[in-house]
Amino acid sequence: MAIIAPSILAANFLNLGAEINMCNQSNAAWIHLDVMDGCFVPNISFGLPIVEHIRPITTKLLDVHLMIVQPEKYIDAFATAGADIITIHYEASTHLHRSIAHIKSLGKKAGVALNPHTPITVLNDVLTMLDLVCLMSVNPGFGGQTFIDRTYKKIATLKDEILMQKASTLIQIDGGANLNNAKKLFNCGANVLVAGNAVFKNQNPLSVINQMLNAAH
Repeated sequence: MAIIAPSILAANFLNLGAEINMCNQSNAAWIHLDVMDGCFVPNISFGLPIVEHIRPITTKLLDVHLMIVQPEKYIDAFATAGADIITIHYEASTHLHRSIAHIKSLGKKAGVALNPHTPITVLNDVLTMLDLVCLMSVNPGFGGQTFIDRTYKKIATLKDEILMQKASTLIQIDGGANLNNAKKLFNCGANVLVAGNAVFKNQNPLSVINQMLNAAH
């Protein structure tokens, strides 16, 4: 399975309706929304109102990535706002198992994100519960950062663990995915590539999405 999830963090917010319409016309299956609180990460992005406004104008899956402290306090609100996938950070979650179960109980897909320094072994005991593991391939907080090469090894290690546990968990890569590394990321075992600048800063975003998807074959 190969999925491209354009990240609206890189979109033109003065023309957000048109940017979502572009995603609607594209072969991207998901739209990625990075919610940042200025506390867990050193940046503030957007929150519930953006999810609420995007939900009625797209049929794409809304992939909401909570880069916030105490994410468990906001799971219900983002589910109500229209998130299809809710991803919380391992590093921000004291009671991870409980939070994952809560997301699933709301009928949503559950994801857990890992910062670049966090080993994938911390998820071994919850892996079969997860629909998604998001490997941060940059330090979370800002778009446009350089891809961290060690991520390739983490993808392969995680893929082996997923297969060993007979889980159906998808591997998502968030940060620095582009036309230059898409093929290698898919070959290593990634399923979902979050693409921000690679899509929204390109003159032909629809073509970029197609080219990244084609890299999986």
